[in-house]
Amino acid sequence: MRKILVTLLFLLFGTSANADCKIKSGSINILANDFPALRTFVETSKQCKGSADFKVTHSSEHNKIAVPALTANPSEFSARIAANSSIVPLMNQDLIRPLDDLVKKYGKGIQDSQLITIDGKVMAVAFMANTQHLYYREDVLKDLGIAVPKTYEEVVAASEKIRASGKMQYPYAAAYKAGWNLAEEFVNMYIGHGGEFFKSGSAEPNVNNAKGVATLNMLKKLSELSNPDYLTHDSEAIKVEWEAGNVALMTLWASRSGTLLDDEGDANITKATKLTGPATVAGGNIPAATLWWDGFTLAKNRPDADAEATFRALAHAASNKKMVADAADQAVWLVEGFVPGPKSIGVIEAVKMGAKPYPMLPQMGLMHGALGSEIVEFLQGKESAEQALKDVEAAYTSKAKEQGFL
Repeated sequence: MRKILVTLLFLLFGTSANADCKIKSGSINILANDFPALRTFVETSKQCKGSADFKVTHSSEHNKIAVPALTANPSEFSARIAANSSIVPLMNQDLIRPLDDLVKKYGKGIQDSQLITIDGKVMAVAFMANTQHLYYREDVLKDLGIAVPKTYEEVVAASEKIRASGKMQYPYAAAYKAGWNLAEEFVNMYIGHGGEFFKSGSAEPNVNNAKGVATLNMLKKLSELSNPDYLTHDSEAIKVEWEAGNVALMTLWASRSGTLLDDEGDANITKATKLTGPATVAGGNIPAATLWWDGFTLAKNRPDADAEATFRALAHAASNKKMVADAADQAVWLVEGFVPGPKSIGVIEAVKMGAKPYPMLPQMGLMHGALGSEIVEFLQGKESAEQALKDVEAAYTSKAKEQGFL
């Protein structure tokens, strides 16, 4: 197993200066997910492009695009904005380059806490933290005398009471879209149950057990309180449901809070929208959630001149005090000088509660993929929880053998 050292939170104070911006050559081409904080980060990096060519692709399909695009030689992109899970396949296939020399030369404004170190080498620079946590409609809960839920059992009970009141037919929402999103919900809930994805010290799967069954049963209860089209709903879709007034309890990424609490949309819903920490489950004392970082990596299959230009531009954003001050509501920035505000409460509470980082194991991507495809039929009522988990382990094992993990 790789030794992965990550300091997520938070060396927020110290002395630093922004990166040098006198770029005179090279080509910068960035692949990133698409949400406000990442657009802000990339736009800030563009300020430092100098004479270099600058292109960016924001796409919700970034995970599908990344490996093929970076496998090409030369790579289609010079940088990939990655996270806990998405850096793993890049590492597994040797598609990104170490950043140590560039950090020494151009990383003056970057804090040590932002450096993602794998096998003793800096492979990414983190600039924001994220997690999923609860959002609730304060007006609906108060009207029905419901306390703010702290556990998923309480979320279920609250949702059932809201439905029984006739206020909302589908009062709960989460990003259960089949595939990556659904698998992430399992990962969070399984960790909340105290589950371990692999047998100790090995890549042998370990989800077909009582904790796995309990995880699926809770996901099923929640799905029955959600819109019937939940298997098509990603983060953007449930945000739309919330803004339409159809939902009173929701599990959503912290990075989406800015758009839910802005001046657009129904002012009454915005005013009643409140944030709290992630829920626990099954009597556990850690959240059924995972801590994430977003950061930048550089493609290996690009000329050194492109890598240097790209690093300098992105390092400018990753150390930019003005950016984190102007966009303080968009993310929990890991950049020096960030002062957490009300919209950061979900991440801050998750950290206080001892939330675990998403497992950065080389084989975890294969497990995530198997979960996203194999638990759908259970949620649709077509097979038992035990059979679904058996299918997960079989699908994972087949891929793990193909790739040499087993």
